Parts: sequence; C-alpha cells; structure tokens
Amino acid sequence: MEIADWGKILLPYEQAVDELLIKFERLKKEFERENKHSPIEIVAGRVKGVGSILEKANRKNIPYDRIEEEIEDIAGIRIICRFVEDIDRVIQLIRRRDGKDIFISEERDYINNRKKSGYRSYHILVRYPIIMSKGKRNVKAEIQIRTMAMNFWATIEHSIKYKYSGNVPDDLQAKLQALAETAYNMDMEMGTVRGEIMDAIRIIEVKNKLVDKIRDKIERLHRDAGFEQLDEITKKFYDVYALNDNKQLIEFDEELAIIASLYKV
Repeated sequence: MEIADWGKILLPYEQAVDELLIKFERLKKEFERENKHSPIEIVAGRVKGVGSILEKANRKNIPYDRIEEEIEDIAGIRIICRFVEDIDRVIQLIRRRDGKDIFISEERDYINNRKKSGYRSYHILVRYPIIMSKGKRNVKAEIQIRTMAMNFWATIEHSIKYKYSGNVPDDLQAKLQALAETAYNMDMEMGTVRGEIMDAIRIIEVKNKLVDKIRDKIERLHRDAGFEQLDEITKKFYDVYALNDNKQLIEFDEELAIIASLYKV
C-alpha cells in the first residue's frame, strides 16, 4: 500500500462520517423541536489518522493490505449521553434503522461488561452505504455510545496509554481503574436525581425560548414599525429577566404581542 494512496483510501470513510453526523444531529433536533428530552447530548465523528491506523495494524499483526477488511473503526461516531438510561434509548434508535440506512454487524457491551482497564462504553459496528462517483459502497464504521463521565475517563486513559505506549505502570493503572468505578458510580447517582435534573433543564429551555421570542418581537417592532420606545421596552425586558420568573417573561411576551398587533408587525 503506497503512502500516496491514503487520501483516496480514506475518502469514503470521511463521507460516511459526514453523513452519519448529519443523521444523528437531525435526530437530536427532532427531539428538541418536539420539546422532548433528547437522549443524544453530543455527537462527534472522526476518521482515524494514518498513524493511528498503522499503529493498530502493527499491534494486532494485521497486514497492511488487509487493513480495510480487518480494522472496523477507521470511521468512528461517538454519541455522548447525559444519563446511563439514555444509552439504551440510543441503542434502540439505531437498531430501528438496521436494514434500512444502517446495517449492524456486531454489538459490544462494555458497560455491563467493562474492560479490565475500567473502560465502559457501548459499541455498535455497522456497515453504512454511501454513493460515490463509482457507485455504491458499504463502509465499516464504529458507533460508540457513552455518558459524559465515561467519555471523560476514556479520553484521559487514551492519552495515558499513548504516553506509555500501552505499557501503563501498575500503580497508575490501578488508579485509573478506581477512577473508572468512581465515574460509573457518579452516573448511577445521577440517575437517582434524573427527574429533578430534567425539570431544571426544561425550565432553562423554556426561559431561553421565551427570550428568543421576545427578542424577535422587539427587533421586528424596531425594524418594521419604527417603534420609538425601544429603550424603554428594552429596559423593561432586562428588569423582567432579572426576576428569574418564567411566568413574568410569559406575561411580558404577551404584552409585546399586543403591541406588535397594534403596529401590525
């Protein structure tokens, strides 16, 4: 395999990552637009760099001409969830697409069956069909689903393994394992106050949407109707906002709606 060929080799993986990112981002927005809790908090994607691919091939004794056949995670999608319970919801969402636009090859549960290092995550290996200039191609990709705490730990552990070329000192490895359990226990505790957390999040989301609606009305009054009391209405908005009471914001928004109707904007 010529080093100059890598750009061409990685191109379909880049396309697969781009398309999968769009799919999951749109899925997240669908929940948000319906004012439902999205089990997807963050979506990220990457194509392994050539150095990472070669390192894995050497570590696993994979011949270079067999890399695309034997390395499953050249294309990777990572879905970060707020709660452990959300992970199962994401898994079910992906399973529903199996045989349609995503084809599941294998699932690996490293949450209930954590790795010896302490690593926890849920992996779904898929084949994703893309259309390129030369026709259709099924690209292998790995979807990792984990909580924020799991992701933080995994990121740190990956950096440490890289520093020590995989030979992490025993005392440091023991600390990492203990921290992995601490992170998992925190996830479990978060689940016990999930209702309170979701209520707080909903209050914030409602407040932000109200602010956007109010800002839009004020901007239209100023732009389309030449509303002269702009400074006065802006000051009143800031005063109401400082009360930190969504009911007051709703009442202010209703007052603005009446003014906007009078000015026919």
